[in-house]
Amino acid sequence: MLTRKQAEKLAADWAQALNRRDLEGLLALYAPEVELTSPFVVQLFNDPSGTLRGKENLRMYYTLGLSLFPELRVTVLQVFTGVNSLVVHYRGAEDLLAADMMLVTPPGLISRVYSHYLEEPA
Repeated sequence: MLTRKQAEKLAADWAQALNRRDLEGLLALYAPEVELTSPFVVQLFNDPSGTLRGKENLRMYYTLGLSLFPELRVTVLQVFTGVNSLVVHYRGAEDLLAADMMLVTPPGLISRVYSHYLEEPA
């Protein structure tokens, strides 16, 4: 089971890496077989499934996202813990309210992400 302390640290590390624009530090938080499902995947890659798989695809996603949002600032509002999972409620690109549900492997790497937005991304 993921502890509250572990979940808060992972959420903080994720937000800090994004805010520093530290792509390698960000990718280090993810398992090699990571899957991410997000409305931004639909928009950025014109992929109706909204899902990308693997760290190299995640690298492309974050590289493109960081270039499109040069002033990106992530502010974690709340962290919810579950069994080997967490939900990060945050303000992200263009101050959009979002919540990411992240599944975490026993070593503490993010293996699956489902991103949700209060409104559709611009």
